[in-house]
Amino acid sequence: MEKTIDESKQGESLILEAKNENKRKLYIESYGCAMNFSDSEIVASILANEGYNTTQNLEDADLVLVNTCSIRDKAEQTVRKRLEKYNAVKRINPKMKVGVLGCMAERLKSKFLEEEKIVDLVVGPDAYKDLPNLLTEVEEGRDAINVILSKDETYGDVSPVRLNSNGVTAFVSITRGCDNMCTFCVVPFTRGRERSRDPQSIIEEVNDLWNRGFKEITLLGQNVDSYLWYGGGLKKDFEKASELQKATSTNFSQLLELCAKAQPKMRIRFSTSNPQDLTLDVIETMAKYDNICKHIHLPVQSGSNRILKEMNRLHTREEYFKLIDNIRRIIPDCAISQDLIAGFPTETEQDHQDTLSLMDYVKYNFGYMFTYSERPGTLAERKMEDDVPEDIKQKRLEEIVQLQREHSEIRTREHLNTVVEVLIERESKKSSEQWSGRTSQNIVAVFPKEHYKIGDLVNVNITDCTSATLIGEAIDYSKNN
Repeated sequence: MEKTIDESKQGESLILEAKNENKRKLYIESYGCAMNFSDSEIVASILANEGYNTTQNLEDADLVLVNTCSIRDKAEQTVRKRLEKYNAVKRINPKMKVGVLGCMAERLKSKFLEEEKIVDLVVGPDAYKDLPNLLTEVEEGRDAINVILSKDETYGDVSPVRLNSNGVTAFVSITRGCDNMCTFCVVPFTRGRERSRDPQSIIEEVNDLWNRGFKEITLLGQNVDSYLWYGGGLKKDFEKASELQKATSTNFSQLLELCAKAQPKMRIRFSTSNPQDLTLDVIETMAKYDNICKHIHLPVQSGSNRILKEMNRLHTREEYFKLIDNIRRIIPDCAISQDLIAGFPTETEQDHQDTLSLMDYVKYNFGYMFTYSERPGTLAERKMEDDVPEDIKQKRLEEIVQLQREHSEIRTREHLNTVVEVLIERESKKSSEQWSGRTSQNIVAVFPKEHYKIGDLVNVNITDCTSATLIGEAIDYSKNN
């Protein structure tokens, strides 16, 4: 997945508008999770103050940055192929500088400079404020690297540049890092321990986005349900906080309510949740406010209790079912999506069948499914043999994907002959005569354009569907402005 900055798009930060005198050009690409795309917006803001305007043309760039993902080997190989492309351009424009940001930078550190001779700077996720100093090092002919993980950096004081924006939806980062230490996951090593952002700065960003015409935000974190503000610091140190700090702390349910109240007409989403941390009060808050979207991304990774234990997932299959039952009881129309891994070390056919039966119980709306990819430095890589043959992994993944297609169609068809509210985000990819947007349940819907425009909330009568898309006609114009 790739996204490139476009400074001409609607909704871009006023920082760039005030920097018309900027002469240097920045080209940035982001891969991986939504947090990386959000971080790229922070980077663009920091560099705008250093004289960089953004460009969509790689050949015009003075500085090229790639924001990387380490969650799977395929993501890293994609980045290395892009570096080959940058190298070809750099041969024509030798003054162009190239930097690697994000999780690969944190994981490989100085090794990146040795392996990829084209790379001039390597910057980890917590060191973006040091970019001006690092660029000075590069301009003076030295390689530059900063991958130090921070205990308190949240970038809460940086107003992000909205990159490649449709002017309707935006990310708002609320936490950084992860404490869960799943055995397959590199995130705790590349993004550090959990710490949360001051809720006041979050509300200020939400209000600013609404005032600039945005209609929907997504609260982001590696594990949003772990959000806990008690005045700053790591979540693991909360028990050492004063009684006053504990009494006045803000958890995720309270933050969600603050956002819903701050802008009652703005749609609010969040991602990602961890089953062990998603509490009933969050679900009840979702049910309480109409502007909180009825969709929860709830990665389960496996349906087997034995494999869940091997993964260090701190929930069982039965506990997951209980959580699903509570969601269905409190929010009957809530969409639920998943992450699943096929072929984790020692996974048997019975373990795989447990995953399929879990899917049958939940019948997810959609999901993200992958074969296991051994990641260097993780406990699984150090302690477990990657012993499931590749052909078996692929076979199991195909069965998971096929079952998810069936469930997606079941869930999508539930909306036939109903009226759903759709936020228009863009023109349909398949027809210039149709708008495309999403429902509260995060399902894509398309319908004739008529007199509507991007950013409108429209009631749509659903008359047809595919396994992933609702098709209908607008019947009313509602809730605008």
